[in-house]
Amino acid sequence: MPLDIPRIRAICFDIDGTLRDTDDHWVQQLSDWLRPLSFLFAEHSPRPFSRRLIMAMESPGNTLQSLSDRLGIDGWLAKLGDLAYRRGILHAAGSHTIIPGAKEVLTQLKPVYLLAVVSARNERNIREFLEFFELSSYFDVIVTAQSSKHTKPFPDPIFWAAQKMQINPGACLMVGDTTVDIHSGKAAGAQTVGVLNGFGEENELIRAGADLILPSVAYLPAILLAKT
Repeated sequence: MPLDIPRIRAICFDIDGTLRDTDDHWVQQLSDWLRPLSFLFAEHSPRPFSRRLIMAMESPGNTLQSLSDRLGIDGWLAKLGDLAYRRGILHAAGSHTIIPGAKEVLTQLKPVYLLAVVSARNERNIREFLEFFELSSYFDVIVTAQSSKHTKPFPDPIFWAAQKMQINPGACLMVGDTTVDIHSGKAAGAQTVGVLNGFGEENELIRAGADLILPSVAYLPAILLAKT
């Protein structure tokens, strides 16, 4: 169904695959690791295989993330992730790239809407990315994996963001590239937009109940700011 734009007061953005081009970074990294075995792949390039493998891992990864939350070990995993960052095991935000047009999107939407980050990543990961690309000032609220009792696909993160912004959760628009984002938004009573600049597939986003599918987050202002 089309978006009820007058109802929207705040936009909640996922990070990975929505504002940050993390997936392509992982594809490139895996391709680099497999390069010595290039002779095994079609056209001697491991990149197509790497992309298919990362795509195949997306849904199981989201499932494991949700399972850790249900088991109550997500806090422990977040601490482990922070330790990995401090030891340099994981790359900092600068090793990733921002989705083309993402900063321009935030610049256009900020004067009209409240903006929030709603991510299942830990705070260090999120803030490094936002600070590296000078995006922190755009957001009124930043929701991490530890902000609420449960993370996505539960509605808790959107409830938490809405409370901090002093609005009804139904006045939020959740924007993300996976079914986890869509399920979280729908469970909170928010409207949802699925974007295809991550690894989410159009058919699965539709099945999850996305109210609108866009090729990229860059198309969002044209929809939300269109004059009626």
